[in-house]
Amino acid sequence: MNPTKPETQTLNRADTFKLAAAGALILIALASFYLFPNISQLVRVIGLLIAVGVAVAIALKTELGAETLEFLRGSRSEVRKVVWPTRAETTQTTLIVIAMVVVMGILLWLLDILLLWLVRLITS
Repeated sequence: MNPTKPETQTLNRADTFKLAAAGALILIALASFYLFPNISQLVRVIGLLIAVGVAVAIALKTELGAETLEFLRGSRSEVRKVVWPTRAETTQTTLIVIAMVVVMGILLWLLDILLLWLVRLITS
């Protein structure tokens, strides 16, 4: 087994500036949302959503954003490959879990009664 160092990624100045601009845009949008309560809430929410959308678009134009987008696409294709349980299997598993919770609850209740009886026996 040959341990390898993980790759360290450095951002270039343009990417750093873009990510900082995206973060600043979100902070400005949030501040504007709360600093202008006299404007309709619908308008403030729409403005906030637009600002977040623009910030995400800016962030996706960076190398890190492109890698993140590629990761999300790969994750989506992997989720499609998963063999999901049938409805019957899900129902059976759920019922087994419920039954075990009830059984464990009863056992813990009995243990509690036993311990209470022992404590009363010792302290009386």
